[in-house]
Amino acid sequence: MENQRENKMGTAPMLKLILSMSLPAMFSMIVQALYNIVDSMFVAMVSEKALSAVSLAFPMQMLLISVAVGTGVGINSLVSRKLGEGDIKQANKAAAHGLFLGACSWVVFAILGFLISRPFFSIYTDDPELIQMGVDYLSCVFIFSFGALIEVNLEKTLQATGNMIQPMIFMLIGAITNIALDPCLIFGWWIFPRLGVLGAAVATVTGQILSMTYALIIVFFKKHQIKIRLKGFRPSLSTIKNIYAVGIPSIIMQSIGSVMLLFMNQILVSFSTAAVSVLGVYYKLQSFVFMPVFGLNQGVMPIMGYNYGARNKKRLLLALKYGCIIALCIMIVGTVIFWVFPYQLLSIFSPNEEMLKIGVPALRTISLCFIPATVSVVFTALFQAVGKGFRSLFISALRQLVIILPVAFAFSFISLDAVWYSFPIAEGGALITALLLYKNLLDNDFKKLDDKTIKT
Repeated sequence: MENQRENKMGTAPMLKLILSMSLPAMFSMIVQALYNIVDSMFVAMVSEKALSAVSLAFPMQMLLISVAVGTGVGINSLVSRKLGEGDIKQANKAAAHGLFLGACSWVVFAILGFLISRPFFSIYTDDPELIQMGVDYLSCVFIFSFGALIEVNLEKTLQATGNMIQPMIFMLIGAITNIALDPCLIFGWWIFPRLGVLGAAVATVTGQILSMTYALIIVFFKKHQIKIRLKGFRPSLSTIKNIYAVGIPSIIMQSIGSVMLLFMNQILVSFSTAAVSVLGVYYKLQSFVFMPVFGLNQGVMPIMGYNYGARNKKRLLLALKYGCIIALCIMIVGTVIFWVFPYQLLSIFSPNEEMLKIGVPALRTISLCFIPATVSVVFTALFQAVGKGFRSLFISALRQLVIILPVAFAFSFISLDAVWYSFPIAEGGALITALLLYKNLLDNDFKKLDDKTIKT
């Protein structure tokens, strides 16, 4: 039985394997997206300023998640490759470093929470009420971020072994706790104090801490392929280097989204704070489209990493093929929903007339990027899985920085409606680049892999 679990990524029928490993992650990602929506929905009921505060804080919150997920991706890639090579000792060593690196990251963000929250919001506004709301929210999320930073590393470690059910439960605990506590802490329901925007942050970190606690219990007291031993643990520079060979490009890749939002907010605030709120709302809504694809990547990436380590080219490419097809179907559905129901989507956030006037054309225009984004997003998982993290970084930089910001800035001299076209233009450029990098991979690294007969 243990041997069968060990080798399922190298032997199981591919489509069934992808679905069994991806669906739990996709489901938990959808719940994650739901709690992001609920969070903003309740905050919007407090006031438009409250929604603006959370929208302005969102890029910094994304930076935190980028470090958590990027480090986790590095751990996932290293563990899955070592398992594919049959090197269990090094896989265990990489997993143990996950806890250490999560704790180190928390120290950094806790310090940032104390030092930068107020200066950050002062860049965008001189409204003291808006600044205080933002400071309350961001400082809480940063100072108590240990739950998210440690839980994500444990989640990615188990996913690398092919265990997708427990990581799904980790995420569900955090998301459901957040959804349940949001209205209680924001509006002071039942026995809870009325905390406003701060209540949304307290609900978020409480869910993360509970999720981390459950994850620690499962990892240390249940049986898994990976065994984390803290007794006698010493940080290994070579292991950290191997984790961050993929992890740092992934962190930068995801942090680029934060940088993009910071500068996009600077461009949009010159039109109105409502435009900033529309972009914040869009990012919450588009998570329902992109989060399932990211969940799909969580299932596909360890399969590709395992088969790359096992030198099985056919299974690796078959996983990529199915991943692209499934992701494309999700993106097509998302595009249709954004075009047909933009008014209804915006209405979730108690919009005023200005938000609706800006938001309806914005959602339709930006959603044109969904379909071309399919290949770019799935190929980032491929490059990470085979240890080519800087290729993923390059694609992400094109999508979210190199193309989009200059185009958005130039189009801002035309009109606000023109700015939104920077999103599909950037995705088109990234799509072409991803295909060229993939061809290079086929012509070089993949030629060294054995072609093996597979069961499809």
